[in-house]
Amino acid sequence: MTGWHRSSSARVRRTATAIAACTAVAVGALVGGCGVIPGISGDSREPVTVMTFAPADTRATNMAGMPAMAQAYARYVNARGGIDGHELRILTCNEQNTTAGAAACARRAVKEGAVAVVGSYSQHGRAFMAPLEAAGIPYIGGFGISEEEFSSYLSYPVNGGQAALLAGNGRQLAAGCRRVALVRPDTVAGDDLPVLLNAGLSEGGARTSADIKTAEDSTEYAQEAEIARERAGSRKGCVTAVLGERTETFFDSFRRPADEDANTVRVSSVLSSVGQPLIDSTGGAKGPFEGAYMTGWYPDAGDARWGTMRNVIREHAFADDRIDPADAGVQTTWIAYTVLQKVIESLDRPEITPGALAHALDKGVRVDTGGLTPPLRWRFEDMLGTPGFPRAINRSVTFQVVRNGRLVAQQPGFVDVSTTMSDAPTV
Repeated sequence: MTGWHRSSSARVRRTATAIAACTAVAVGALVGGCGVIPGISGDSREPVTVMTFAPADTRATNMAGMPAMAQAYARYVNARGGIDGHELRILTCNEQNTTAGAAACARRAVKEGAVAVVGSYSQHGRAFMAPLEAAGIPYIGGFGISEEEFSSYLSYPVNGGQAALLAGNGRQLAAGCRRVALVRPDTVAGDDLPVLLNAGLSEGGARTSADIKTAEDSTEYAQEAEIARERAGSRKGCVTAVLGERTETFFDSFRRPADEDANTVRVSSVLSSVGQPLIDSTGGAKGPFEGAYMTGWYPDAGDARWGTMRNVIREHAFADDRIDPADAGVQTTWIAYTVLQKVIESLDRPEITPGALAHALDKGVRVDTGGLTPPLRWRFEDMLGTPGFPRAINRSVTFQVVRNGRLVAQQPGFVDVSTTMSDAPTV
């Protein structure tokens, strides 16, 4: 990573200077004064403690790969002397997909001295942001599923969240679908999804989607699948499902009937709900996702720009099967920690505080993610500023498609959905 090389060179210069000074003084002075060489044991630079939380072992969405990726990242940077000489310490917490769990994780972050919450997942934004705001702790690079991530003055998102994905999915489907049916959870967060999808469809000149609500933790979707087929129709009809881990269950129900029309309907989703592992496990090129349209935040998982992350997982995750490099949550955590590293390096100080991190982000520290996102910056002028998503700074998505069982780019580069998000009615 380029940021690492720059900070490593700076540390080498500081270390050489400190060693030279130590050799010029008496032995007594050596004992008392040479324990502060940057990057060496006894360094005066304080450790940096952060938290990553996500749900695990629940009946709905589980994102255990995100805390696991955070731990691998810490092993990676600490093996190289830390971030600008600071040892990175990781707290992890199971958010449990509940309001109480999200609040408990945030309170623990405060109690244990975390300077930031980084690369985390929760749809219970109000529950976790209130304790963090009270303690002045920034929330860097959340998954993008809660409203507070795009409204709290201490939230620094790295993607456009579910809003950008649904707006982009509407744009993507408008080009090839005559009618669209959306299957989504009957939750507060789910209520935003048809509004955004329809904004994208409208911008592309397509008609409004059929909105099909269902329980977030359902184990059977036969009725919803039948309704979706009927609403989409068989001629250029499309069904898009955004149900997190339950998306697989829905599409299993969707393909069960021996109905020829079911095979002519194109399916779609977003890469927070469907990824390459699911495509592989359901039959690859012969499975239900062949030809499916997918909207993501980042380049496809096979893109060379993910090379450093893959190397870190291979060398520092110790075969931890919770970490899938094709998972959008893992990718988001990687990008969020890239941001954290850049901000700490920009501070170049012996102690990192929550206020110092937030101040650096507010004042415009610029983060280059190596092309995994457009350059990221959180100045006022960089933000979308619309009522629903005022703090969204990265409104770009990627259009992907499943070909021969592999997720590949449908078109090169990013698609900016700023206008679509701005034009979407407030829910």
